[in-house]
Amino acid sequence: MAKRVPKSLKDGKTTSFKSLFNALRFIPRFFKEIWNVNKKLFLLSAFCRLIGALLPVIILWIGKEIIDEIILQTSLENSYYTKLWTYVSIEFGLVILSDLISRAISLTDGILGDQYNIATSVTIIKKTNQINISLLEDSEFYDKLERARTQTTGRVDLMSNILGQLQSVISISTLVAGLIFFDPYLIILLLLSIIPSFINEIYFSQQQYSLARSWTSERRELDYLRFIGANDKTVKEVKLFSLTDFIVNRFKNLSLEYFHLNKKLAIKRSSLGFLFNVLGSLSYYAAYVFIIYRVLSGVISLGELTFLSGSFNRLMKNLQDFFSRFTRISQSALFLQDYFEFIDIKIDEKAKEDVPLPKEIKHGFEFKNVRFSYPESDQEILKGINFTLKAGEKMAFVGQNGAGKTTLTKLLLRFYEPTSGEVLLDGININRFNKAEYQTFFGVIFQDFFRYEFTVKENIAVGNINEIENQLKIEDAANLSLANDVVSELKDGYNQQLGKRFLNGQELSGGQWQKVALARAYMKDANVIILDEPTSALDAKAESEVFGRFIGLTENKTSIIISHRFSTVRQADRILVLEHGKVIEIGSHQQLMQNNGLYSQLFSLQAEGYK
Repeated sequence: MAKRVPKSLKDGKTTSFKSLFNALRFIPRFFKEIWNVNKKLFLLSAFCRLIGALLPVIILWIGKEIIDEIILQTSLENSYYTKLWTYVSIEFGLVILSDLISRAISLTDGILGDQYNIATSVTIIKKTNQINISLLEDSEFYDKLERARTQTTGRVDLMSNILGQLQSVISISTLVAGLIFFDPYLIILLLLSIIPSFINEIYFSQQQYSLARSWTSERRELDYLRFIGANDKTVKEVKLFSLTDFIVNRFKNLSLEYFHLNKKLAIKRSSLGFLFNVLGSLSYYAAYVFIIYRVLSGVISLGELTFLSGSFNRLMKNLQDFFSRFTRISQSALFLQDYFEFIDIKIDEKAKEDVPLPKEIKHGFEFKNVRFSYPESDQEILKGINFTLKAGEKMAFVGQNGAGKTTLTKLLLRFYEPTSGEVLLDGININRFNKAEYQTFFGVIFQDFFRYEFTVKENIAVGNINEIENQLKIEDAANLSLANDVVSELKDGYNQQLGKRFLNGQELSGGQWQKVALARAYMKDANVIILDEPTSALDAKAESEVFGRFIGLTENKTSIIISHRFSTVRQADRILVLEHGKVIEIGSHQQLMQNNGLYSQLFSLQAEGYK
């Protein structure tokens, strides 16, 4: 990780008020997604909120009637309390109903939120699968993905806040109508108490988002430092190289810088919030004094006093909640914008023509003057590559680290697109085929294969997940890759949980993992098989047996082998030698040894090491 340049809120990445409000345009689309998740539950939640919005003013009005009725009956010689107890019973029923409605809202929001959480997570996973690997390897794009991925909880809260906001609008409208009916001057005092706080909240919400957005990559670094500092996969090197202090200091320095920026923002927000709250309290008590004065003057009754003071108090609280919720909504909408911008990324996957894939490869693949460099990089990884991989041929790629061997296979697999030049299959540019269909041609095991912390059965079935219930095929693949030896040592056999992340998990050695990963290649009856350093963690005997089987099983199949071990490479029909992104030699083992070029030198050096 490169040394990071300190940043602050004034680094040019702050978010303007305009962008803050522009982000609100995504809310209708957001609710369309929620509607599609569960229409009936959404309607139930909306109905409950409508009832919940009307209940406060009704309860206040019943309270007013109760007090006025008490005063009336106490002034009469022959009191009659039937009406009073009726009002009390109605108020009791409304309070119970209000609690029931509140719980129903929490329940429906929780269920809707969980269902929407699942739906958006699935959307992000599927979208990520559609995106080119070269784009995913770009740090700025990965920051966008990170913001879309990690704000799931915020999107669920946004749903509750917006629905709550609609409920508040109805409730506020009824309370305002009540105040206007008795005394419209109270509305002026109410606005004086609320508007300054609203402006304060909007401003600091924008600042908070700006800080969070500009620190996306640093927060990813903090997560990474937490991972390597407290993880079973890194603990050996951390202990051996005494890295704890280094990791702790790096984590503390970075997190403290973010903490101080956040703290400064929080203190400023709280201080101004306190001042505006004092203003709000002064406005409230000014209204309260005004109402008392009106009672003492005989303009309104005690019941109306209760209604007005209760309405004003509840209205002020509702408005504060409304504006505070509005700032949370606008802030969350900015993160919602990150989500929709991510899933709206256009994927140019359509072929220029609807060219069907050949049922079998007749001629093979051809690289024609292929060049490749990573986006926004001037350094070429591949420089004018030209060669043909014939149908049914076994070809090995050889070269020192960084020569471009794995990059060639990724271009062949369409993980990357050539900067210039083209790759042909039976004379047709591979970009003219449907990518997903084209990639089904290949069975691949990379050197950096992923160690899925699933069961052994599931790990092997990853190679052809549609056959996950085909136990016989899974066992055959394990036998071919020597993974059956690994399985025989495990307590639960093919149902053994691998890795230490989950309960009863069993960790494997590097060589054992490699055998399990190799089994994935045999799960798929692919037209083309690519093995990228497939035996680097195996001993010489296991490697020899694995490749003996591989050569026999790939008879008449097109295959590519990348390996640093020349005992493996020499079994290929032809060997392509790369240096600095260029093809410098190609031919059989015997031909290349006679050339006395780079291959001959590397082979001799390795052979000398075994003497």
